[in-house]
Amino acid sequence: MSPYIAEFIGTLLLILLGDGVVANVVLKGTKGENSGWIVITFGWGMAVFVGVFTVAAISGAHINPAVTLGMVTIGKFPVADVPGYLLAQFSGAAAGAFLVWLIYKDHFKATENEDLKLAVFCTGPAIRNFVSNLISEIVGTFVLVYAVMHIAAPEVKLGAVDALPVALLVFAIGLSLGGTTGYAINPARDLAPRIMHFLLPIPGKRDSDWGYAWIPVVGPVIGGVLAGCCFLAIG
Repeated sequence: MSPYIAEFIGTLLLILLGDGVVANVVLKGTKGENSGWIVITFGWGMAVFVGVFTVAAISGAHINPAVTLGMVTIGKFPVADVPGYLLAQFSGAAAGAFLVWLIYKDHFKATENEDLKLAVFCTGPAIRNFVSNLISEIVGTFVLVYAVMHIAAPEVKLGAVDALPVALLVFAIGLSLGGTTGYAINPARDLAPRIMHFLLPIPGKRDSDWGYAWIPVVGPVIGGVLAGCCFLAIG
């Protein structure tokens, strides 16, 4: 399998299960309705586990542009492969979001709250303050990428055996740091599903909050690059 196809599949699985757990918790009439933040954070952790375990041996399971750019920063990933990885990650995320909509289509229709419908696809701040929100995404992504580099050392390439530690890492970030912005910590995870929210015929939906959309893209990029710089400087 091509590494690009692997990144597509891994990111698709990440979003299918990650956005899927949000849909199960926030949409009306589901079996998991109102089951809470712990279910969401654990579900996202398991989504990472499945995505990483499935494709780690083929592509290194970046499934996140911030990880890819962090690896470039430390010289462990070729710049020439970046466009293909990013395209695979964003398209995989879009496909995963589409499948979540397809599976939960009746529940989107039954849900009146337009903010909850948007929350299935992308993140939003608990308190809207762009400076604070940006810092939250930078710090959360820094923790993710810096820790991943240590989990994957010395080769700095994830293997299937690393899937559980990375999943627990994402679970911890969600529990400890996710309450401010919803911890996108992944530009593809947020932007591609946000675009799908804009495009899909979801009844009673609101706008896709484009004014905020740059935060979960720029923040993770900065956080990933900073993690790479820190890894180079101090290990």
